[in-house]
Amino acid sequence: MGPEQSHAVEFEHIVKSYNGKPVIRDLSLALPVNRTTAIVGESGSGKSTLLQLINGLIRPDSGSVRVHGKPLDYTRLPGIRRAMGYAVQGAGLFPHLTVRENITLVARLEGWPAGRIAERYNGLLGFFGLSDELSARYPHSLSGGQAQRVGLCRAMMPDPPLLLLDEPFSALDAITRESIYEEMLQLKDTGDRSVLLVTHDLNEAARLADHLAILKEGRVIQQGSFQDIRTSPADDYVRRLSGKSTRADD
Repeated sequence: MGPEQSHAVEFEHIVKSYNGKPVIRDLSLALPVNRTTAIVGESGSGKSTLLQLINGLIRPDSGSVRVHGKPLDYTRLPGIRRAMGYAVQGAGLFPHLTVRENITLVARLEGWPAGRIAERYNGLLGFFGLSDELSARYPHSLSGGQAQRVGLCRAMMPDPPLLLLDEPFSALDAITRESIYEEMLQLKDTGDRSVLLVTHDLNEAARLADHLAILKEGRVIQQGSFQDIRTSPADDYVRRLSGKSTRADD
């Protein structure tokens, strides 16, 4: 990625349908590099579909996806995905792998030396407040908060320039969620990284993101800072989402 590249991801006239039902409707959207962008919308608005388009889990019916200035190369998806972190609701851990094996999986596939793996692994455990005692345990024995932190460690293990988060905190209790929010805010200061957070919670978006894009029925209806969206909502849908927010104005 050259220094002149200003967008982490660009969607150009994306159309995507499932069984004849439109999910993404002629969507064009550019996500700024080295910032946290939140895609906000209610269930069925197309939020998760956008993430799956970025990592090539699905392909658009028409339009194109560019990642760090380059069209997504569907012949090289395994390598491209290893340069992206991906964390989902419920952590999505492999049940037959231990915590250590889950977190280090991509690094081992990439052939990292053992010393580098150990250094990165231990650093991530410390950053997310996880005890090394968990290393030999399996996902079924973890609490929700522990599992979600392990999922974030796995996503962060290769130190990816692009981190995709698909409602990773929505199933957590409020206290655990607040703790992980603090860790995510610290993460923003640890290096050059573009983060795309999908959420239905405008409070969460306001807390974690620099830039917001509001989706409704597969279209972007407003984007900008939380303050701009809260102050000047584009329509009643955005006003209703904004009305659910309890964040105090800065």
